[in-house]
Amino acid sequence: MNSLQPISLQPWLRRICWGGRRLQTVLGKQLGEFQDYAESWEVADHTETISTVSNGPFKGSSLRDLLQRFPSELLGRHAGTAQFPLLVKFLDANEWLSLQVHPNDKQAAAYSDTDRGKTEFWVILDAEPDNQICCGLLPGVDRRTFADAIAAGNVSELLHRYSVSPGDCIYVPAGTVHALGPGILLAEIQQQSNLTFRIHDWNRVDLQGQPRQLHIPQALDCIDFERGPVKPLQPQAEMNGETPCEQLLRCEYFRIRRYSTATTISIRNDDQCRILMLLEGQAGLESADSISHLCRGTTVLIPACCSQVHLHPTQHCTLLDITID
Repeated sequence: MNSLQPISLQPWLRRICWGGRRLQTVLGKQLGEFQDYAESWEVADHTETISTVSNGPFKGSSLRDLLQRFPSELLGRHAGTAQFPLLVKFLDANEWLSLQVHPNDKQAAAYSDTDRGKTEFWVILDAEPDNQICCGLLPGVDRRTFADAIAAGNVSELLHRYSVSPGDCIYVPAGTVHALGPGILLAEIQQQSNLTFRIHDWNRVDLQGQPRQLHIPQALDCIDFERGPVKPLQPQAEMNGETPCEQLLRCEYFRIRRYSTATTISIRNDDQCRILMLLEGQAGLESADSISHLCRGTTVLIPACCSQVHLHPTQHCTLLDITID
């Protein structure tokens, strides 16, 4: 039987009205002729799509198939789940995304038989100078005030808005009102869910003059009105052996570290799988039985049975190291 080695997965590219072309021009994804490529699902095990292996002896197999055939080899101490727990993406916001909110796990169970709650985390890769995001509500905004503002058409006045810069890290727990503005490219790590309730879509219509569906009652039930404004996180400096890194976030669903270096990074798996996303640079990835080349925009799934991997940069690299928590 072939043992699992670092796994490359075929990205799933989603066209949405707010997308653009930077998934190709910045990250090297192979796009078609259209101008609205919004998301690249790098690791997915969802009803909308399940990632397919693009390298090695299991090429053509789905992530779900590997999870069923090799649960311990793939997930290690997290084996036992029927679905890979994380969804990892790149997003290109060429226009405003809808103002939206995601439910938590308990709330999601009332709306979907397949989706869980959706807590997510953003790492900003590129941002135009005049960009803006909305994340959280202004202090003191309660449900009644927010509902009245939706009805009056002035909900934007209650949003916490600010500009972001490359490298910024934003934690968006379920229940947080949020929207990305034009000019932002980011990596997103989230629960394996796509359950979204739209509050406002900036009066946008499709080619037939029809607006996208809104979900006001569901959104009001899911918003955490105690959260208030949400600001970027401050990374915490750490050491991995002799290699400095940053812990960006540790929550109940995932843990994220970031490396920024031109020297070799050695990572031990400790009986867990991990996802590596190369945000900048180029590098060779070495495991016990394989060597592969990574370029900017590459995502690799490291099975738990790979006890150690080494990343050898050929130029300065920025790497996200994502584990299940």
